[in-house]
Amino acid sequence: MKYKIMKYTITFFTVAMVAFCFAVDAKPEEKPNVILMMCDDLGWGDTGFNGNKIIKTPHLDRMAEEGAVLSHFYSVGPVCSPTRASFLTGRHYYRLGVWTANVGHLPKEEYTIARMMKANGYTTGHFGKWHVGTLSKTMSPKGEKRKPAVNYAPPWERDYDSSFVTESAVRTWDPAEGKRAKNNPYYENGIVAADNLKGCDSRVLMDRAIPFVQNAVKEDKPFVAVIWFHAPHEDIQAGPEYLKMYEGHGEAAHYYGCITAVDDQVGRLRAELEKLGIADNTALFFCSDNGPEGKEPKDRSKTRRAGSAGDFSGRKRSLLDGGVRVPALALWPNHVAPGSMVDTPMSVLDYLPTVSAMTGAKLLDQRVLDGENILPILVGDKQLHSKSIPFRYGKYAGLVHGKFKLIIESPTDPSNDRLFNLAEDKTESKNVIQEHPEKVQKMRAEILAFLTSAQKSHSGGEYQGNGFLPVDSWKALGAETGRGKKKSAQ
Repeated sequence: MKYKIMKYTITFFTVAMVAFCFAVDAKPEEKPNVILMMCDDLGWGDTGFNGNKIIKTPHLDRMAEEGAVLSHFYSVGPVCSPTRASFLTGRHYYRLGVWTANVGHLPKEEYTIARMMKANGYTTGHFGKWHVGTLSKTMSPKGEKRKPAVNYAPPWERDYDSSFVTESAVRTWDPAEGKRAKNNPYYENGIVAADNLKGCDSRVLMDRAIPFVQNAVKEDKPFVAVIWFHAPHEDIQAGPEYLKMYEGHGEAAHYYGCITAVDDQVGRLRAELEKLGIADNTALFFCSDNGPEGKEPKDRSKTRRAGSAGDFSGRKRSLLDGGVRVPALALWPNHVAPGSMVDTPMSVLDYLPTVSAMTGAKLLDQRVLDGENILPILVGDKQLHSKSIPFRYGKYAGLVHGKFKLIIESPTDPSNDRLFNLAEDKTESKNVIQEHPEKVQKMRAEILAFLTSAQKSHSGGEYQGNGFLPVDSWKALGAETGRGKKKSAQ
């Protein structure tokens, strides 16, 4: 597959068109539709457009050919819930108290993509996994420890007009069955769903997403749809037709098959956009929420944890790039140049400000954002991401600035700090901290400043009114682990 490197030049005509399309007072019929798709535990190396020679992803590959491959894109969170909180808000999950999976929830005070777009005249929908709060006040698949009443934050109370969601992961085939289905039903607009839950889960959720799109077109309303596939998260099971595609691959056939099933549904969605006549006015984004589950397999045929992080070190739960650098695409006809390869570091934090710029939706002046509008990069107007990308998980905090990543363990003790030149060291195996003392000093100071700002946000410092109480106390860097000498960011 051939791509051309994005050229960061722009003609006067393009500038004029972009300015016209993004005008705040644009007519409703001129506003682009937006579809934001994400897989669960899909590794950087698990798609054809990133070089996988086994897994069939023809529809995603076509998206890559017609839009841009974002080859240096971060989920920010190395596990599910944190990434999802940042995805919807443009704010680091530590500001919200979503430290890890199944912890905390999306505060009602947050200004999300859904809230922003509703205020801009859009109809809003969310389909698939939710995982940023419980969907019932009395039960959770994670039990009482999830504090279902305290963490109740369903999409129908978070500015979505339509939703079809589960609280957490389900089996990728017959999602209403199996151990993950216990206390974890699909809710359709707040009501437990009972029909059309057999077979491929990616098809089941797309069966609800497509009618949402059809109804929006029928009502002549612009829409934003968030589609979060469960695949290829465990429990991993592919249907018979997909297993047949991967005969000879043993247990890995289930992993490969459920990714191809996602790809089929992406193709189905795009075909519907064409049929409805809105494909040229619809922007699509695609990514994963973190790296692949489990250790690097010695023999993929013997495991369903067959994901690939490509050439990168680390996997899910790691701040090394294999845990947080994910496959990503951006497609917006007549705006993003077909076949572009964008190597600028960017992340899910950038979705909200970018959607704002695309649609004219207003941001909140008083709300701190950690992402930035990447539209000028996507359309070729500029090359650099001016904001650094922050990370925080377990005992580690980190920062990507340009092509350098710094990982630290302590706010005061720099002895375990590691600096990697990502342009020269994909595996993050060479600590170049001694070669760049000034850069380390600046990046370390930026990390600590971010954590101070995040702690203020976590306390509710940016929310209007009084009475906000965070669910959990602030998780200070170094507080959990002391001065351990462990060198891995796993």
